[in-house]
Amino acid sequence: MRRVVVAAVLLLATACSTTDAPSTDPASAPAPSERAAPGEVTTPQPTEAATPPPSPTRDPLADLVEGIEVEDGPVLGADISWPQCPPGLGIPQKRSSGQPLPVDEARYVVVGLTNGPGFYPNPCLADQVAYVRQRGAMIAAYAVASYPEPGRIEQHGQDGPYDGATRLGALANTGYQQAAFNVASMRAAGLQTPVVWVDVEPVPDFAWSSDLEANAAVVAGVARGYEDAGYRIGVYSTPLLWDGVVGDLELGVPEWRAAGQTSAEEALSRCGDDWVIQGGEAVMGQWVQDDRDMNLTCPGISADLSAWFHRY
Repeated sequence: MRRVVVAAVLLLATACSTTDAPSTDPASAPAPSERAAPGEVTTPQPTEAATPPPSPTRDPLADLVEGIEVEDGPVLGADISWPQCPPGLGIPQKRSSGQPLPVDEARYVVVGLTNGPGFYPNPCLADQVAYVRQRGAMIAAYAVASYPEPGRIEQHGQDGPYDGATRLGALANTGYQQAAFNVASMRAAGLQTPVVWVDVEPVPDFAWSSDLEANAAVVAGVARGYEDAGYRIGVYSTPLLWDGVVGDLELGVPEWRAAGQTSAEEALSRCGDDWVIQGGEAVMGQWVQDDRDMNLTCPGISADLSAWFHRY
């Protein structure tokens, strides 16, 4: 199986530049038995009139999951959030731009709950949940964690399971309320998921503090907020980004590992032990291609996708 996975990834790496090829009638493509084997010479058969060759019938990314979506093979998915909303929605610092939705071959979609930082909802969350439901894909949720604005700490610092009389307790309570806000948004939109992924990375225009201990208190409060609401949690980040925000905080929860503007092969490599973020199991690797966030499940995960994604 692993040989098939690597071969499929390498195949994808040479085919990615044509991801938006036009569709044609699938019936026009030759059946497998009609294709010549490598090196085989075939004799053209007479036809009534010359016709152009058929265009590709599907996104080349489909080759990655064809025939290997069992056992420990990678499964292709995507993630979307406020950037994929119709242009012009959201807060001034984070206006949506109508970026592309997932390719048809994506089998699951992780939907973002926030419009960038905490306490600001994804302005088209309900529509995106409906979109995933309509296409028959599986779904999960993620939410950006962010350092709270002073007014939020004043509002929520005493509201939670921590001692709000202390600086770190007030920050943790505010993180806890970030999670509660996102849970309310998720439930209002009808988004069901077994896991909420906590996105920990720098947030432009809403910077984390220079105090890693304070940042870690916020993230710990966020994590507990989702767990107290009945959800399992995981983290989305990279080792460098995580360490730069929260230092040596270790939650030991599952990990969704980002690879950036790279390739499917590189994203799959992030499943390895060299890319551990905070001591958890690798579940997905992510890469960016053609303005889309693409994801692959790590080895062993596809055996039980329902543990990570919900199907309506």
